[in-house]
Amino acid sequence: MHSTTGASPWPSPLLLGESRASLSRLTKFRSRGFGPLECLKLIASQKFTDKRIGYLGAMLLLDERQDVHLLMTNCIKNDLNHSTQYVQGLALCTLGCMGSSEMCRDLAGEVEKLLKTSNSYLRKKAALCAVHVIRKVPELMEMFLPATKNLLNEKNHGVLHTSVVLLTEMCERSPDMLAHFRKLVPQLVRILKNLIMSGYSPEHDVSGISDPFLQVRILRLLRILGRNDDDSSEAMNDILAQVATNTETSKNVGNAILYETVLTIMDIKSESGLRVLAINILGRFLLNNDKNIRYVALTSLLKTVQTDHNAVQRHRSTIVDCLKDLDVSIKRRAMELSFALVNGNNIRGMMKELLYFLDSCEPEFKADCASGIFLAAEKYAPSKRWHIDTIMRVLTTAGSYVRDDAVPNLIQLITNSVEMHAYTVQRLYKAILGDYSQQPLVQVAAWCIGEYGDLLVSGQCEEEEPIQVTEDEVLDILESVLISNMSTSVTRGYALTAIMKLSTRFTCTVNRIKKVVSIYGSSIDVELQQRAVEYNALFKKYDHMRSALLERMPVMEKVTTNGPTEIVQTNGETDPTPLETKPPPSGPQPTSQANDLLDLLGGNDITPVIPTAPTSKPASAGGELLDLLGDINLTGAPAAAPAPASVPQISQPPFLLDGLSSQPLFNDIATGIPSITAYSKNGLKIEFTFERSNTNPSVTVITIQASNSTELDMTDFVFQAAVPKTFQLQLLSPSSSIVPAFNTGTITQVIKVLNPQKQQLRMRIKLTYNHKGSAMQDLAEVNNFPPQSWQ
Repeated sequence: MHSTTGASPWPSPLLLGESRASLSRLTKFRSRGFGPLECLKLIASQKFTDKRIGYLGAMLLLDERQDVHLLMTNCIKNDLNHSTQYVQGLALCTLGCMGSSEMCRDLAGEVEKLLKTSNSYLRKKAALCAVHVIRKVPELMEMFLPATKNLLNEKNHGVLHTSVVLLTEMCERSPDMLAHFRKLVPQLVRILKNLIMSGYSPEHDVSGISDPFLQVRILRLLRILGRNDDDSSEAMNDILAQVATNTETSKNVGNAILYETVLTIMDIKSESGLRVLAINILGRFLLNNDKNIRYVALTSLLKTVQTDHNAVQRHRSTIVDCLKDLDVSIKRRAMELSFALVNGNNIRGMMKELLYFLDSCEPEFKADCASGIFLAAEKYAPSKRWHIDTIMRVLTTAGSYVRDDAVPNLIQLITNSVEMHAYTVQRLYKAILGDYSQQPLVQVAAWCIGEYGDLLVSGQCEEEEPIQVTEDEVLDILESVLISNMSTSVTRGYALTAIMKLSTRFTCTVNRIKKVVSIYGSSIDVELQQRAVEYNALFKKYDHMRSALLERMPVMEKVTTNGPTEIVQTNGETDPTPLETKPPPSGPQPTSQANDLLDLLGGNDITPVIPTAPTSKPASAGGELLDLLGDINLTGAPAAAPAPASVPQISQPPFLLDGLSSQPLFNDIATGIPSITAYSKNGLKIEFTFERSNTNPSVTVITIQASNSTELDMTDFVFQAAVPKTFQLQLLSPSSSIVPAFNTGTITQVIKVLNPQKQQLRMRIKLTYNHKGSAMQDLAEVNNFPPQSWQ
């Protein structure tokens, strides 16, 4: 498409040898460090062949760090004003390739003049050179604005193409230019319409499509102009629909145009029908044999699935088929898109396909696939049994690749599914028979067998045919886990703790359990040894506490960040500070929830507390054993799991050791200090009275008295407390768990506070109880007590 104006740029065959010699000479000179000067000599030559080699060498050898820019600028300026268009073209190409910001500033005027010329050959080169000038010196953009007015009226496709590139660059770099050029949308639409409606043109035809390069450039510019603009988007809707329906898809050229059309439709404010048409085009791309086309289709669908979910859902089966593709890039995109398509209606079918994919995919996919299945199952599970079965299938298939939080999450799910305990423990028992390779699965199985081993032995499973298992067979499995070479230290900890728990669930194998625990008291694994020593202590010195400490885990609550608020009471007065509350489960609050108060006073300075069990349960000293089981997680996680780093380590306060003796810790004679009302709300009143320990002057003994003025009893009453780390706190057992109505009786409970620094106390309390058939929970704060003079 070169213009025939002026002399031909092509040299005669006799001059080719001379050109090759010049280029060879430049290469040698560059290695010696004076190539730039040789380039300048060739550029300054009057012979066209020398100029061409000189400019070629300059584009290849020179950059902005060279010191010849001043001389180069003068040469280019002279050649931009040359009488021969081909010399001017060489100068424009060189400036557009390696021009520095200083050169662009000096020569922008000459480029702008050539942009207005009537010579198509020079206009297209000047437009591309202007793009480089704008990139180097954006403030010169307005200089080229007048010259752009008539660029789109040009019939020459080369000029149109470079003009669209220039307009695109200006719109991307300046919001003002974007607003200015939006008025050109009708003109661009007309040009695009002429391209798709024109007949065969051998000069511009590529595989039966008229100038696809220009069409793609116009579509990109329309995408920029129509973004976030209703009027511009409406003006281009029709032409986009025509391009989408009239473009031939049998060749790659047509697919390229359709892809750009889809991107434009999805990026502007297009009509809903047009967006469905675009997604259907991407769906057809998924059936293409070309892997690149399938990949870009999956990537585009992944970007649009959130805004056009239903339209993408129509192609779900095709997307799932892409999971079987041999190309790993397509597999990954298909996997990500498949998870984005999962909802409550298709969860069963999609999980079946994704589990099959998890079973057969490469190892690098298993971790991401397992995580995606966990999240989808948690969000859309149709039933708890299905949820448990799905997670167990993942652990069985890819247990070694799952995230670290998969084990506690599944344990929490199982714990909360009370009706599924027998079914779950039976499934897990069968899953690990003879195969300990999937460590997360073994850990969950060991935990469940320890918790619900009695259900496994009794054969109470109703969901499937129960299996006949003896106590010795269960212990054989756990001992095999302990000695297996595949078991990690964490897994052995789960197994040993499970065996210890079974000492309260099994009746015929307690002596065998004692023997196993005592053997590991000399284990070379320090963690295992510590557990075994503590468990041995439970069997010997604290056997009366064993059944209470090893009772079943309560239902675990998930921590929520949003919820209703309650008004806190401070010393009986209303405090407007809102605190998050959540309804507690019915029934007595377990001791393992005592540390819910850990964060009430800021998290970093709180001493955790273990309240003792109510009197209705087997007798235990509660706070006597703060660190006996080292790894017990007071927030509800399984005992065998390592404690999270964010939970403060529980240390045994020295004064609490005296609780193991029969000697009284405090005087029974009141000190005369007046009592205070710590809480009074909804008929429940909590009073604090104060005494000083007889054995340790730094210990303050607080007796709480809870009374109920309403007409109905308050049942399942639990009092919990937390203090800053400068204090140490112990809660003794309450006198009852029922607060009688009409103030006919009280609950009393003793709190011992070690206050070595003689500071006034600050305490947060948490109250939970059932009243009138509803579960109640409240928080309060008690500050600056007892009086400083008494400390």
